[in-house]
Amino acid sequence: MSSTSSVVRPRAGANVGNQVAPARRSIADLLAPLDQLVKESPNLVVNREARFELEGQSYALPRYMFIGPKSGDAPIRIGIFAGIHGDEPEGAHAAVRFLRFLDAYADLAAGYCLSVYPVCNPTGFEDNTRHSRRGKDLNREFWKKSAEPEVGLLQAELVSQSFHGIISLHVDDTCDGFYGFVGGATLTQHLIEPALEAAEKFLPLDKRALIDGFPARNSVVRETFPGVLSAPPVVRPRPFEITLEAPKGGPAFLTEWAYVAALQSILAGYRKFIAYAQNL
Repeated sequence: MSSTSSVVRPRAGANVGNQVAPARRSIADLLAPLDQLVKESPNLVVNREARFELEGQSYALPRYMFIGPKSGDAPIRIGIFAGIHGDEPEGAHAAVRFLRFLDAYADLAAGYCLSVYPVCNPTGFEDNTRHSRRGKDLNREFWKKSAEPEVGLLQAELVSQSFHGIISLHVDDTCDGFYGFVGGATLTQHLIEPALEAAEKFLPLDKRALIDGFPARNSVVRETFPGVLSAPPVVRPRPFEITLEAPKGGPAFLTEWAYVAALQSILAGYRKFIAYAQNL
């Protein structure tokens, strides 16, 4: 999530000297495996009603909802958000891989209703830029009366879905390894530590005492930047909030599986907490 990664890149197709910037990334190609899975899986549905217009083109912020096998009473609602920085496609690809993994092992999501948003900044994803095409770092705009349509749509989702937990997937080009930001409910610390241990099977952890400008301990940061994607400020009780940060430039396969392992650990840990709380 490094705040130093704000290099402005040329728009796709723009002339740069005698060269042409690379073609835009394809959101359709990214999401094709999930859209095929929606047709085949009894657990996965997609909603594309959250839309905005830009430069005469319509963009969606698709929500893929994975409904695990029934367990207990009301399902646990978790939101997983990726790609809010367009030059961090690793999180988007990890979100896709995670849903495909769950479809093969649905019991891992027993008792859950997972809302997964793989591309929260579609124009930035297309252009391979941190910012949206309107030039905004969307992850500094939340709960600030932002005029950015993506932020407004995501805030509406955060309000209407009333998540028990919120997980964001990022990469950091200044870190030494995998780490996490925590906030919200007090139990969050008990979820992040085993999640990082699970991720460490695939990538090293960042052990520094100062990460992204914040004090850190055991690869965990407890402060964050203002305006990041989070639950509505007035929500009580607070959901748990975890941001998983992978190092930029690592092997794509290992990076994706580090995310998947961490996410799987969080689901297992929170399910145990809920079961324990119900037995008190």
